[in-house]
Amino acid sequence: MYASSIPQQIGYNHYKHYVSLFLSNETMLKQQFIDDLSAAKTPDEVEQVRVKYLGRKGLITNYAKNADFGKMTPEEKKNFGIVLNELKTFAAESLQKAIDTVKQSSTGTKNKLLDLSIPGSSSSLGALHPITLVQLEIESIFEGMGFTVLDSPEAETEYGNFESVNIPSDHPARDMQDTFWLQNEMVLRTHTSSNQVRALKRFGAPFRGIFPGRCFRYEAIDPSHENTFFQCEGLMVDKNISVANLIGVMKTLLSEVFHREIKVRLRPGFFPFVEPGFELDINCIFCGGKGCPICGDGWIELIPCGLVHPRVLEFGGVNPQEYSGFAFGLGLTRLAMMRFGVKDIRYFNCGDVRIYEQFNVFI
Repeated sequence: MYASSIPQQIGYNHYKHYVSLFLSNETMLKQQFIDDLSAAKTPDEVEQVRVKYLGRKGLITNYAKNADFGKMTPEEKKNFGIVLNELKTFAAESLQKAIDTVKQSSTGTKNKLLDLSIPGSSSSLGALHPITLVQLEIESIFEGMGFTVLDSPEAETEYGNFESVNIPSDHPARDMQDTFWLQNEMVLRTHTSSNQVRALKRFGAPFRGIFPGRCFRYEAIDPSHENTFFQCEGLMVDKNISVANLIGVMKTLLSEVFHREIKVRLRPGFFPFVEPGFELDINCIFCGGKGCPICGDGWIELIPCGLVHPRVLEFGGVNPQEYSGFAFGLGLTRLAMMRFGVKDIRYFNCGDVRIYEQFNVFI
């Protein structure tokens, strides 16, 4: 009853109903959990209860995954978060007690004395990676603007990664992307721009979509550069698309991400798959534009962009005389650094759980 009442996507006008629905159902959901757990007599049955409520598609988990926290008022977000966290904590602690009880019963040790010398055990519900949090937020913003979210392979052909985006074998732009080649002559993608032609061939024009994912380049690693990073490529193709459309979408995106107006500048830039090409920089949010080790001169290069090159449209089977479009590449890793105030990009891939425990689903 609860799973069927959770919508797959929460629209802009439904989040208040969603919050009230959860708060009104919370008591019944808790009682249903207690009843199911009381009926579980074996470790397998307790595990089935855990999956039902706290699994990836569990009844409790789905409320957090489908909630649109960015559209809640501070009071609604506070009430929703408090009730949800209390319910998750209660469920996790109850499950641990239940599994201890059924294990004792099954081994016949229920009446043995408690050994206080045994180290205690603890459990954690975990947390989403900060880059994942940013990616989910970006996807939600673009879906609200009518964009489709598409996935693409991390191992690309040479044609897909280079030639289809107007970077032939003799192009000097290849010197800027020292890459990781595989033995089967595939290459770990250096950008998600490789999905532009694939999307146009599949869907044709008009089209608007984003392609988030992991990319790889041979980089000198420092506080602002990594050889493994996340990017979100965006593409919009239609009739009479201009630079004005590009700027409008970018400003809407940045205002939604940072919840305030962000000062930007547009500089000429060269990218083989766009003409003309630009670098969209934002005023550094760490120093306010004064200059710091992160930005250098007060500006952070964030979004390479431009109008789609006619050859790329032709590779995708679209007539450049009839259609035009814009493309952009948003660095999700860089955005996560600014969103959460992380000053060293190497933290994201270090594997230190203590760092990731500082973040949770409520952003």
